[in-house]
Amino acid sequence: MRGPLVAVAGAALVAPLVLAGPARADAATYTVTPLTFTVDAGDRTCTVDADLYRPAGADADHPAPAVLATNGFGGSKSDGSTDTIGKAFAERGYVGLVYSGLGFGKSGCLITLDDPAVDGKAASQLLDFLGGVRAADDGTKADYVTQDADGDPRVGMIGGSYGGAIQMATAAVDPRVDALVPLITWNDLGYALAPNNTGVRTGVTSDTPGVFKWQWANGFYLIGEGQPLLNPSLDPSRINRLDCLHFATRACETIRLLNSGRYPADRTEEMLAYARSVSPVSYLDRVKAPTLIVQGQADSLFNLNEATATYRTLKAQGTETKMIWQSWGHSGGQVPGELDLSQGNLETSHVGQRVLAWFDRYLHKNTDTDTGPAFSYYRDWRSGYGTADDVPALSQSLYLSGDGKLVDNRSKVARGSRQYTNWLVPTSHSESSIAPLIGLPDPKPYDTKGTYLGWRSEPLTAPLDVVGAPKATLKVVSPKTERVQNSGDASDKLVLFAKVYDVAPDGGRKLVNRLVAPVRVPDVTRPFTVELPGIVHRYEKGHRLEFVIAASDTAYFGNRGIKPVTVVSTPEDTGVLELPVVPAG
Repeated sequence: MRGPLVAVAGAALVAPLVLAGPARADAATYTVTPLTFTVDAGDRTCTVDADLYRPAGADADHPAPAVLATNGFGGSKSDGSTDTIGKAFAERGYVGLVYSGLGFGKSGCLITLDDPAVDGKAASQLLDFLGGVRAADDGTKADYVTQDADGDPRVGMIGGSYGGAIQMATAAVDPRVDALVPLITWNDLGYALAPNNTGVRTGVTSDTPGVFKWQWANGFYLIGEGQPLLNPSLDPSRINRLDCLHFATRACETIRLLNSGRYPADRTEEMLAYARSVSPVSYLDRVKAPTLIVQGQADSLFNLNEATATYRTLKAQGTETKMIWQSWGHSGGQVPGELDLSQGNLETSHVGQRVLAWFDRYLHKNTDTDTGPAFSYYRDWRSGYGTADDVPALSQSLYLSGDGKLVDNRSKVARGSRQYTNWLVPTSHSESSIAPLIGLPDPKPYDTKGTYLGWRSEPLTAPLDVVGAPKATLKVVSPKTERVQNSGDASDKLVLFAKVYDVAPDGGRKLVNRLVAPVRVPDVTRPFTVELPGIVHRYEKGHRLEFVIAASDTAYFGNRGIKPVTVVSTPEDTGVLELPVVPAG
C-alpha cells in the first residue's frame, strides 16, 4: 500500500491506442496553493493538508472540472506519484486537489484503512470545497470548478493502492463523485492480509479464516505506527494510545490478532468483520460513479483477483465499469511504455490514454469519446494489450496423476499416492520479499525436497496463453490434521500453498509473477477448491506446466505442528487443475 510503490513503470513507447482527451497545456500555465481544511472524521476533528492546482484561465466564467487524489500508504501529497497527479491534470486543464490522507504527511487523525465513515467522510468535505459550499481554513474558495448543480462539483478521482480504495469509500458516502480510476487496490482486506482460496465467496474472499500474510501486513503496520516519528506533530488527533499509537483501535487489534497465529472462532469472526467493513466488498452497492479499474499483474499484495471481484460486482449492479490489467503492481513488474505516475506519461501509455479518455467522457461530458474495450491486459510476449469482452472463463482441464504427471485426460491418470511433510520452519519461498525494499538480495523461488509435491505436463506442442485465475480441485489425506481440525481454533487446520510454474526445456522453473495461493483447508476429509491468483502468461511451445502444493511459504504463517499430507490419485477420483486459456495470438 505504500505510496512510492505506486509510481513504477518505464518510459518508452508501446503501440498507442487512439483515444480522445483534452489538449495538454504548458506546465507554466497553472498555480499551486497550499491549503488546510479542518474536517470531521469519525470520533475526532483534524486538519487535512492539501495542494490546490489551478489551471490558467479557470475562473467563474470559465470553470473547469476537478480531479481529487491522495497518497498510497505511508506517503503524502508530496510523493512523486501523488503530486505529479496534480501537475499532470492541471497541465491538461483540470483543477487538481491533492491531499495527504488521514494520518499521513501533515494531515491529522488516525489511520482507519480507508473507512468510508472516516476517510470517506473527510474526502466528502473536500468535495464541499470544490463545490463552493465551504472555504479552506484560510478563506480560499474554488469558485472556478464546473458544477452539475449547486454545491455539486464535476469531479473525478485517481490514485493507487491506499489512494485507490479511498475513491470507492468516498463514492459510497457521496454521490457527487463523477468518475473513479482506482489503481492496484483491494476488494477485501480480509483476503489481502489473510488470504484463503476456498469456501463460499463474498467478493474475492471465502467464509473460512485465511493464512496470515505476515510480511506485507507487518511492513505497513510498522510504517503506520511510525508516522508520528516520520512526520513529527503535536496534533493530538494523530495519537490514539501508547499500545496502539497511530492506528484506530480496531485496525490495530485486527493486525495483532492475525500476528498471534491463533484464530479462535469468536475473535476471528470479529477480525474479519472489521477488515471487511472498511473494504469495498462491504459497500460497493453504494458506488454508482463510472469506474475504470486498473490492477497490476506483478502484485503479491493486491492480486488480480481483487480487481476481478470489484469489476464483476460493479457490472452486475449496473455501474459503468471497465478494467485493465497492467504489468506493474506492488511487486514491481515495470516495463517500458507502461504508465508511470511519477512521470505523467499519460498520452504515451495505454493506461494513461484510457484514463484521459475516461475523464474526457465523464468529466468533460464528451459523449463521443471512446473509452476503450471492456477488458484489456498487458502481454509480455507481444507488443501492446490484448482485449476481451470479459475476463476469460476456465476452459481447459488437467488432471493430477499418481505418478507425478499432469495429464490432459482423466483416462491417462495413473493410480498412486505421494506424500510430503512440513517442517516447523518455512521450506518454500515464492513471493518477492521486503528485502529489495531495504537493499537486500531476494532469493529466487524455491521448494525444499520432501516438503512439496509437483505434477508436470508433457512438453507443449503449441503456445498456451493463460489469462485469468487458474482453479484447482483437490483432496488430501492428513490424519494428524483430521484429529485436531475441529478444535474451534482455525489455526489447527491444515495450511498448504498452491502455485503453477513454467518449466523450460532446460529444466529452469519460472513462477509467474511469483504468486502463490495460501489455503487453510476447511476439512481434510472433503474435496476443496483453490482459486490461484490471476495471471497473464504464455507457456511457450516445448515448455511444461508444473502444478505444486507446498507445506509452507516464507511470506506467510504456516502449519502449527508437523502434519504429513498424502495425495491419492485414481482415474475416478483425482485432483483437477483448470485454466482460463485464450486463443494464441
